Amino acid sequence: MPGTPGTGSPAADSAGSIPASHTPAVLLASSSKSSDIPAAAAQSGPKATAAEQVSTVPASSSTVEPVDTAKAQRDNAAEARASAAKATSQQESAARETAPSASVANKTLDAKASLAAEVENATEAQAAEAEATSATESATESVAAKPAASLPPEFTTAPDFVTFRPPPIPSDSPDMKAPPAYLRHSDSAWSVFGRVIKARVRQIFDRAGQRITQRTLRIGVSARIFHPEPGAKGLRGKTLQYLEESIAHWVMSRDVLVFMIPTVGHQGMLHPSNIRLRDYAKQLDGLLLQGGADVSPQSYTEAATRHEWPGDRVRDMYELELLHEFIEAGKPVLGVCRGCQLINVAFGGTLYQDIATDVPTAGEHVNDQYDQHCHPIRFPDGSMLVNMFPGHREALVNSIHHQAVKTIGRDLDIEAVSAPDGIIEAVRYRRAPFVMGVQWHPEFHRAGGDELLDCTPLLDTFLRVARETRF
Repeated sequence: MPGTPGTGSPAADSAGSIPASHTPAVLLASSSKSSDIPAAAAQSGPKATAAEQVSTVPASSSTVEPVDTAKAQRDNAAEARASAAKATSQQESAARETAPSASVANKTLDAKASLAAEVENATEAQAAEAEATSATESATESVAAKPAASLPPEFTTAPDFVTFRPPPIPSDSPDMKAPPAYLRHSDSAWSVFGRVIKARVRQIFDRAGQRITQRTLRIGVSARIFHPEPGAKGLRGKTLQYLEESIAHWVMSRDVLVFMIPTVGHQGMLHPSNIRLRDYAKQLDGLLLQGGADVSPQSYTEAATRHEWPGDRVRDMYELELLHEFIEAGKPVLGVCRGCQLINVAFGGTLYQDIATDVPTAGEHVNDQYDQHCHPIRFPDGSMLVNMFPGHREALVNSIHHQAVKTIGRDLDIEAVSAPDGIIEAVRYRRAPFVMGVQWHPEFHRAGGDELLDCTPLLDTFLRVARETRF
């Protein structure tokens, strides 16, 4: 039939069977999907166009071109599009010259145009894929260029796929049978609850005890009494009670509060009070009996040998009551000079009313130099002062007294004596935690001094017992 493709007519040769030299890239790209790709490539010869070379490469998305051929691929794609356009133009000219087979040629041209569009899209996709591959390889090279030493050790070691590591069982899971490691195997809910309550109670008591033990000590000091002078006016006509500064500063040197304890009574008071000396003994932690006037001979049932030594009977009664209240409360007591004599009298002892008169062979214990006068003392065996002053069996102390212990009171031990004449210089009541009296004035001794005995250990022992017995 005339005009039918494949019958050998000239129209068929021009429209349906295009010579190989004029075969467009569209037909070659279409035929690349079949097994005739090698044959088409062989017919093209050494002068095959760039479009034909591109069409012989499989259009697979998994094909990765080298990085350095990306530009060449883009050039080949452009050349292939130009060759396809040229071939299409030639085919349209041939179709217009062949009138009898115009309808067939139009269909063929439409098919070829569609194939050309597909080839162009495939070529553009292949170029884009090549560019993406080039960028990926560049990023891979930059990552690989970093030194391996910068990676953490866990990234360089081989993974362990053999050891079985099950996930931890939640504490609320019913599968958890073992108790926590910090609990005992025999623990129950009640035993744990009991320990919690016990810990809380212990904490409360520890805090309360800490407040008690760390509270600043409160030491009471007996008052010196200035009695009104007959016919005097102003303050000299009033009863004055005062505290010597040196004794207060000596006690406060250990960060202790000092309180002077006044006398109490009902006779002659304009403002009566229910406060008694036992109330001071309960509230204070220790008592210090300071020096002052002589002890009255009436307090140890003797008569005064000379009228100038009557002593202070009012103060004796006040301090004797104060001493017994603190001893009964279990609080420590330290007596200085007159205080040492009063402790001896409180337990039935007696005194020399005047050392120079009663003991003519005794050395000088007082003169006009007052606290600058001194003499040596020694500590007998078994004395507590030996433990307070290790390495000292003798020491140098001041001496400002004309009265002294004559007969020792009951339950009292001699703690120190004067080295030249044996006059008692210190006593201690052995039936109490700490009740001691010294005849010298430790508040006049410089702390750390070499000339006189440093009496800081004596003060520290007194305050330590006060801390231990205050509750």
